[in-house]
Amino acid sequence: MNWITNSVLPKIKAWVQADDVPDNLWIKCSACSQMIFHREYEQAFNCCATCGHHAPLPPEHRFAMLFDGGKYDVISLSPIEDDPLKFRDSKKYTDRLRDTRNKTGLNDAITVAAGQINGYSCVIAAFDFRFMGGSMGRMVGNGIVRAAKEAVARKGALITVPSTGGARMQEGVLSLMQLPRTIAAVELVRDAGLPYFVLLAHPTTGGVTASFAMLGDIQIAEPGAIIGFAGRRVIEETVREKLPEDFQTAEYLMDHGMVDAVVPRTEQPEYIGRLLDFMMRSKDSRKRA
Repeated sequence: MNWITNSVLPKIKAWVQADDVPDNLWIKCSACSQMIFHREYEQAFNCCATCGHHAPLPPEHRFAMLFDGGKYDVISLSPIEDDPLKFRDSKKYTDRLRDTRNKTGLNDAITVAAGQINGYSCVIAAFDFRFMGGSMGRMVGNGIVRAAKEAVARKGALITVPSTGGARMQEGVLSLMQLPRTIAAVELVRDAGLPYFVLLAHPTTGGVTASFAMLGDIQIAEPGAIIGFAGRRVIEETVREKLPEDFQTAEYLMDHGMVDAVVPRTEQPEYIGRLLDFMMRSKDSRKRA
């Protein structure tokens, strides 16, 4: 009887009972394969404590990290017609949008929010790579324009956080039109005498790099982020030369004058706060002493 009670029954219970241990307690770093306790991972804003790898960070988590006290207001974007070109590749663009929205819970690849950083009014437009690779279509262009106008109305700084594969091919020439639109939006902020910062996240490529993403008064990048226009393979085949191993990384671009600073996430709120204090102190009479 003891044998049945002590040995057989526990095995039967373990076999028939559901596992009560959550399957998301640990997260595997995609860079070094280190297992990280999910709470520590979230507290580090999706950064690996072992190798320093900066994994993608959803806009809402980035807003909570950057804005004072994690408080911010999301700026709504007006809806637009999804598929004016009636585009189809392997599937209809409307079907692709529907499937992506159902999977991610997002409406498009950009979110705009307003709040304060170090006591100064700021508007942040952040990309979400989960939505079709963060590609820039008309809605993303609208988001940048709306963010710029909101920054001017609030007399605050504009910060964009691109993480994208470039222009959205399913919107054809309409996506390419977002390049001059976003540049014009940046000029609105400049004409108002307000700061414009770019925080380059991994990856930032294509038409976004060729437009507003490289026009910041200060260009900040996250460690290890890949930043460029064309891909590494395309460049190597074009110039017929082997490129350096760290080519197009944030650190490489900083060494060659394309980026002003490479700043880890844990230091970004303080770093951006100091920039705002330097550039906006005389403009904001409401700044605390």
